[in-house]
Amino acid sequence: MDEPEARGAAAAPPRTRVPREARSGGQSRLFGPPRSERQKRFRQRAIPLIVIAFVSFVVGAIIAAGSPEQDRAKRFAEAWAAQDFAGMYDELGETTQSEYSLEKFTNAYEGAQTASTATAIDPGDAEGPDEQDGVEVVGVDVGVRTSLFDEVEGELQIPLDGDKLGWAPHLTFPGLAPGERVGRRLELDKRAAILAADGTPLAEGQGSRSSPLGSDAIDVAGEVGAPDAEQMKKLNEQGYPSDQATGISGLELAFNSRLAGKPGGELLAVPEDSPLPDVPKSVEGRMLATSETEPGEPVKTTIDPELQEVTVSALGGQSGGVVVLDARKGSVKALAGSAFSSPQPPGSTFKVITTTAGLEADQVKLDETFAVVSEINAGGRVISNAGNELCGGTFVQSFAHSCNTVFAPLGVEIGEQKLVEVAERYGFNEAPSLYEEEALRAVDLPSPEIPEDPGDDVDLAATAIGQGQVLSTPLNMASIAQTVANRGVRKPTPIISDPKLQSDQKAVEVTSPENAKVLRFLMEQVVKQGTGVAAQLPGVTVAGKTGTAELGPDPNAPQPPPGSDANPTQILDAWFIAFAPSEKPRYAVAVMLIDAGADGGEVAAPIAQDILAAAL
Repeated sequence: MDEPEARGAAAAPPRTRVPREARSGGQSRLFGPPRSERQKRFRQRAIPLIVIAFVSFVVGAIIAAGSPEQDRAKRFAEAWAAQDFAGMYDELGETTQSEYSLEKFTNAYEGAQTASTATAIDPGDAEGPDEQDGVEVVGVDVGVRTSLFDEVEGELQIPLDGDKLGWAPHLTFPGLAPGERVGRRLELDKRAAILAADGTPLAEGQGSRSSPLGSDAIDVAGEVGAPDAEQMKKLNEQGYPSDQATGISGLELAFNSRLAGKPGGELLAVPEDSPLPDVPKSVEGRMLATSETEPGEPVKTTIDPELQEVTVSALGGQSGGVVVLDARKGSVKALAGSAFSSPQPPGSTFKVITTTAGLEADQVKLDETFAVVSEINAGGRVISNAGNELCGGTFVQSFAHSCNTVFAPLGVEIGEQKLVEVAERYGFNEAPSLYEEEALRAVDLPSPEIPEDPGDDVDLAATAIGQGQVLSTPLNMASIAQTVANRGVRKPTPIISDPKLQSDQKAVEVTSPENAKVLRFLMEQVVKQGTGVAAQLPGVTVAGKTGTAELGPDPNAPQPPPGSDANPTQILDAWFIAFAPSEKPRYAVAVMLIDAGADGGEVAAPIAQDILAAAL
């Protein structure tokens, strides 16, 4: 005979046949007495149980219903959990409200939460009212979760004010007695170091930080010192001791929490008039909770310490900024001055973007020729070349000599939609990618900007030559050079080597490798025969682009007499972007000089030359 289908399974039990008597309601020794008799006995036994259950239900319902005072206390605690201080205040009686304003009430709770580093309130059950020392009070359980002291729990004894609640400042935290408020005494462990890529300290020590690079490291690491009022408020909420120096710029600020570690110390019940949130040692307090300090963690950067010294030296303390990037990876190798904090009009360095848009829109032909003129009417506005120079010829020559008379009308032909789209692919209107988002918010770094609607043709013409409302930083402009060097792919620009601390931005294919090759050729001509010859290096092909932005008449310079045709002397920003060696790029660089007094080819290109010569 065949085996069962479910081999190895337990055999099903044989079906029990129900006797006919049972099925018909008759007597059966398998089922006991007839059904009607069994039901009668069951009802007789069940009556007492039903009565007991009903009484228990009624008592439970009465207990669950609580009292109006308990309900009010629970609403008070639940509003606290929701940070609805106005809702809490509404539960107070008239006498209490006449003594404490909503503002004073709210400030008391916010002060207690700051002092205790509270992160959440957990309301619990309420009891009472009961009489204590001749006062009717209702108790409510509350737990305060904190970032430094775990959870502190206790019962608040809230007095009654008529048919509502009374209140006093000691009710802002569990465990306080009348006349007390919550305070703390905290300290920090050793502040961790900021390191260069090879482990060289860029900042180390307590209080006054130092580095083997001396002041050349400050532009990267930043500084520690006394925080301003706004920053101090945020630090107090994190439990940072107010008597300790903190990061106030650069990486010291961006990664202050990581570098400083976790504060530790004592949470105290102190007299109401004690300073908050940090209590001096001269003030006696009662211990509510304690926590241990945790040391800070170092922050390792992508900075090349030797190149950092060269870059700072090349800028020479001038107003402006410099950034050096790895041309393939995008990481920051060195920076100096206002490398990413002071956006300025990028001038003709923006023509790399205009050319990219022109190539993609089929508006650019390298052998196309243009009239050699000193000015042109673009969109109803006369736009001149730098210094009113004659400029034109082929597109290659026009790019090499940075002819405004060619690029301003080109921008109008391309159109605002295409020009803005390409600029945004190059990183405009996008947050910098130096490090992760929380650290970026801490230092509040500006983004390079281009208006999504540049305006009429006059405005569009100005945008195409990097003037008008276009703003950029050396970091962003170095990224543009890096994109061309990297065959049209823009990489993020991290300054931190730990991937967990880097931005989550991804690489962007800005333009095709073929267009990037054309741009590289054009930028090579700038250095070989155009406005950027000062960046030439022996035996090395450098690809670059100069830029000079006019910011308006210089109030300190002699101006032409009334009725004169001469243009007033302008305040100038000087720019130069480059990468080298052009064939196998290793470094991309951007130089910006604010109020330079000369054009980019004259004063910015030599700085890039010094840096690239040392780097290569």
